[in-house]
Amino acid sequence: MSQPLPLFQTILLERRERLLVVTLNRPDALNAVNLTLHDELPEALTFAATDPASDVILLTGAGRAFSAGGDTAHMEHNAANPHLFDHEARQAKRIVFAMLDIEKPVVCRMNGHAVGLGASIALLCDVIFAAEGAKIGDPHVGIGLVAGDGGALVWAQRIGLAKAKEYLLTGELLSARKAAEIGLINHCVAPEELDGVVEAFCSKLLAGAPNAIRWTKVLTNMELKRIASAVMEAGIAYESLSVRSDDHREGIAALKEKRAPRFTGQ
Repeated sequence: MSQPLPLFQTILLERRERLLVVTLNRPDALNAVNLTLHDELPEALTFAATDPASDVILLTGAGRAFSAGGDTAHMEHNAANPHLFDHEARQAKRIVFAMLDIEKPVVCRMNGHAVGLGASIALLCDVIFAAEGAKIGDPHVGIGLVAGDGGALVWAQRIGLAKAKEYLLTGELLSARKAAEIGLINHCVAPEELDGVVEAFCSKLLAGAPNAIRWTKVLTNMELKRIASAVMEAGIAYESLSVRSDDHREGIAALKEKRAPRFTGQ
């Protein structure tokens, strides 16, 4: 008998035979990351990694978005109380390493926008299928933050240092089609075709030799894990510094007021 699925407030787990579906489940907030999701996601990923009843993991979002990044009200609260961010910085590091430690293949069904930490989560998956019309990007700098929670790690590994710097230093969002063209994600498909294409690919993996697939993934992740070990501590430290800055508070205010930020370097 398979192990019962744990229950979370912000994440749904579902078994489809040997496929484990992990769904970010704050649809009314576009699956933006709040404190609860920060805390629950590493636990859900750890369960998924060790679940003996599944061989492939599908990661997606409920509703219209994959994940819109940080919850605005939550970020505003942290900006006013920056010591609270330190816990979440550690949780972000746990999320990154939990993603990298999963030996099973992780397929991303990017049903809508993936922004900030949401983009990092998507990009740490092994194969990414996105719906046309979705956008992906890491606009940390747009709110005066360092892209320390995974962006500086994974973008360069997917598209090379030059392009990664272009997008991380500007915070530009890319269309799913553009992201597929430059190799940031694997495939951009019509929204009505997304489920069928993802199901077919997961079925192909499930029909394969589980250990051969897992160990091949382990090998291909070794270099990424080495880089993560080198940069994540510094990334979290720099982001923790930037969350205490005037520029970050200005970035949050501008986001709420729907205006361009006026950064001062303070």
